[in-house]
Amino acid sequence: MDALDWARWQFGITTVYHFLFVPITIGLSFLVAGFQTAWVRAEKRGDPHAVRWLKLTKFYGKLFLINFAMGVVTGIVQEFQFGMNWSAYSRFVGDIFGAPLAIEALLAFFLESTFLGLWIFGWDKLPRKIHLACIWIAAFGTALSAYFILAANSFMQNPVGFKLNPETGRAELTDFGAVLTNKVTLVTFPHTLAGCFLTGGALVAGVALWHVMRKRPTGDADKDADRRAYRSALKVGGWTVLVATAALFVTGDTQGKIMTEVQPMKMAAAEALYETAQPAPFSLFTIGTLDGSEPIYSIEIPGLLSFLGTGSFDGQVQGINDLQAEYEQKFGPGSYTPIIPVTYWTFRLMITFGAIAGLFALWALWATRRGRTPRTRWLRWAGLSLPLLPLAANSVGWIFTEMGRQPWIVFSQLKTAQGVSPTVGVSEVITSLTVFTALYGVLAIVEVGLLLKYAKAGVPDVTPPPERPDKTDQPLAFAY
Repeated sequence: MDALDWARWQFGITTVYHFLFVPITIGLSFLVAGFQTAWVRAEKRGDPHAVRWLKLTKFYGKLFLINFAMGVVTGIVQEFQFGMNWSAYSRFVGDIFGAPLAIEALLAFFLESTFLGLWIFGWDKLPRKIHLACIWIAAFGTALSAYFILAANSFMQNPVGFKLNPETGRAELTDFGAVLTNKVTLVTFPHTLAGCFLTGGALVAGVALWHVMRKRPTGDADKDADRRAYRSALKVGGWTVLVATAALFVTGDTQGKIMTEVQPMKMAAAEALYETAQPAPFSLFTIGTLDGSEPIYSIEIPGLLSFLGTGSFDGQVQGINDLQAEYEQKFGPGSYTPIIPVTYWTFRLMITFGAIAGLFALWALWATRRGRTPRTRWLRWAGLSLPLLPLAANSVGWIFTEMGRQPWIVFSQLKTAQGVSPTVGVSEVITSLTVFTALYGVLAIVEVGLLLKYAKAGVPDVTPPPERPDKTDQPLAFAY
């Protein structure tokens, strides 16, 4: 393995690891905001059970904050990659990436971190409505941050709004609006956001189901109140998973058609479709040669790939061989085919993990309907695996997105081999890879340990903070 291979492994590990925390942060922030909104509204109505929503807010809010902190730490490390191992890529695309990444840091990240700080320390200091607004602003800040990051990534998938300077060999920004409204961004953002809600909802539902199944009615008012709180969280999390699953299929269908338009090789690689077909089938399962060039056994649905790529069951989908010949003529000699087994299986695993999460959530809601408390061991295992399935789906989905673009780091403009730092050797990359991997291993132990500790502890005993007047002026005080 040369420095390029090691650099790719390092960037892949740091990126996938960081993205484990991102969807939880985004999805859980909105759900925590929803719990707090339910508490404020219930108290306003005089609901005697309003405190359960406050308990859920503080319970899941603590899990959210643990995850948010870990996401910040791993995100900072990821930024180092551009200057360390991919300096040639950074020089080429710096004018384009600089704008959305700067806005993400200066606007979105500071928006979410500032108002999150106000939310953490303002429970008994801010009026309730203002305090509630803080968590909603922080939640929208996380989504806004995702949009700018996806705008930068979408340029790698479908370069727009730039011109290539032949003297410097760099891409120069000419239309920032085109970068922000890239068609890939517009379809990727809702798909990613749906994945975030799937992840956040699965975490809420999985933890709540575990507590529901281990708690029986006791006659104790406080303990039974906690039990009702978990059941409410299970309903919210379960329905969030179901709605997000449906949204993922709808947005994924749209994304597939755009992908076929701008990156037809990626769609062909997702099916290991070597010959152009009209209509093109979609295989649910295939056993083939190690390089994926020849299927041995396959279960297919006729015309489904044509529908995914073109919107018609009779549409034509270009095959790998025809696209390879076309790219050789357009870009010169070389292989323009990604690793077929990787693209084929990550595409299917992404769909499978997401669908199973939806089925498990449906099972949990059905088994706990009308106050039932199921005791089946299989449902308990399904509940424990529920938070992990969306994480797996998100990870393999991003692996498919990035690996399916190869050999390009910026599609049709710059190959991955041309983006690596020319002066960084194998030993240097291996050293940094070892350090980062060891550090991430330690952080993983800390993260999982903290999440398990506070998830097992259950909802806290809370006293609603006193309502502060939000309309009358407070007396001013001055002191040294």
